[in-house]
Amino acid sequence: MPSALDPRPQPLDHLAECGTDKDPALVLRETTLNHKELRQRVARMASWLRQHVPTKGARVATWAAKGELTCIMPLAAARAGLVHVPINPLLKHAQVAHILADSGAELLIGTKARLASLEEGDVPVDCRAIEENEALEAVGDHHGHLDPSDADPDELTAILYTSGSTGRPKGVMLSHANLWLGAVSVAHYLGMARDDVTLAVLPLSFDYGQNQLLSTWFAGGCVAPLDYLFPKDVMKACARHGVTTLAAVPPLWVQLTELEWNDDATASMRRLTNSGGALTTDLVRDLRGIFPAADLYPMYGLTEAFRSTFLDPDLVDSHPTSMGKAIPFAEILVIDDTGDLAAPGEEGELVHCGPLVAQGYWQDAERTAERFKPAPQSSTFGGTAVWSGDRVKRDEDGLLYFVGRRDAMIKSSGNRISPQEVEEAALATGLVAEAVALGIADDRLGQAVHLVVRAEPGTDDGETLLPKLLARELPNFMQPQVIHWREAMPLNPNGKIDRTALTRELSE
Repeated sequence: MPSALDPRPQPLDHLAECGTDKDPALVLRETTLNHKELRQRVARMASWLRQHVPTKGARVATWAAKGELTCIMPLAAARAGLVHVPINPLLKHAQVAHILADSGAELLIGTKARLASLEEGDVPVDCRAIEENEALEAVGDHHGHLDPSDADPDELTAILYTSGSTGRPKGVMLSHANLWLGAVSVAHYLGMARDDVTLAVLPLSFDYGQNQLLSTWFAGGCVAPLDYLFPKDVMKACARHGVTTLAAVPPLWVQLTELEWNDDATASMRRLTNSGGALTTDLVRDLRGIFPAADLYPMYGLTEAFRSTFLDPDLVDSHPTSMGKAIPFAEILVIDDTGDLAAPGEEGELVHCGPLVAQGYWQDAERTAERFKPAPQSSTFGGTAVWSGDRVKRDEDGLLYFVGRRDAMIKSSGNRISPQEVEEAALATGLVAEAVALGIADDRLGQAVHLVVRAEPGTDDGETLLPKLLARELPNFMQPQVIHWREAMPLNPNGKIDRTALTRELSE
């Protein structure tokens, strides 16, 4: 692994230069690319992009399943001086239309079926849409190539859209340095090496998912991307590719632990990583039983600062509920309500400082100012910090423990869901007069989306039509598991809908 903890960031596309020529780098459906071939594909795609989108800093969006396009684009766009906007393949047309308009994307490359699902007006007039296969064929016929870039590491290179507690998804702006140092940090504390094989099952539109690629390639290893239909597909892929590294979220771990794993699928496993929700004691026990030789890494992160903490595998059994300590290049402070460092055992807000902090939200100064604020005086790094809104405690040994969130975000199957986005979709149907989306504890999902609604007067068929309309407008992971119809909503003393009372009622 090159210069494991060198704090000097490089342009992101230089990750393509880290591996040894003949070592495998990327498993595709028809072939496996070695690192030399990966470099060639990145150089060719970057040249093609430069030809079609010549404006430096222009945004190019991808909306496709895992494959050559979505895996190589982060490096190719960076080399071409463009900003990559990966779109979650699970999103529906309304969310995609918002992302395209908000980012000002000049190019959208997507699968034929996904592009066909877009409605009139979803693609801005100044954005060109190209089918994935057409784009890959054009890149294959392209004879130009671009050498590694000399981009300033502080330049913007990606916008990742993430749901907030209110409103539509917001774009987190990430620099070359953010992504490069994230790759260096994770590869270091996971101890990754040239002979590692990472099974990329997480969406590449998320920071956790995209880092599957970046940290593995920094270490000179190989990535096997997988879009799975059933948990058994993951197990089969582990055996087929000799997987050493598997990253997942708790709901997927629950499904995987219900399978009968064979030795071929577990023998090569070195490490398991978890984020997007806490592991339970039962899950830890089950994973230990299936993968006795693998290290288990619980982790905590937020898109605005990539990754904040990890728990040393040696401490998982003795401190199963801990978030661990700061990852390399991150400074994690616990700040009390007076702005000072919280004492051991005292609750405070988790504040992330250092070079992993993102550049704010794309074209959203108001929400940027709410989350990205000056670092506390006690910070060593100073500058801008991410004030997470998460309440944590630090014990006498420096280990962090999660207490709760300030906002109303719903975390389901590792996805962060905006309640307001679900509510707006319900109200837009014209079938309901009021709508409240809540996250209710669920053993398999972490939280399940429950939607409480009051019917619009004069509508008679809402209970039948509402689920159908929501299925058309919202991605699957946002779909309410249960819709509760009420004749009246409970109100708090301020006359607002009492979300706390509804949550308490539905949790009983």
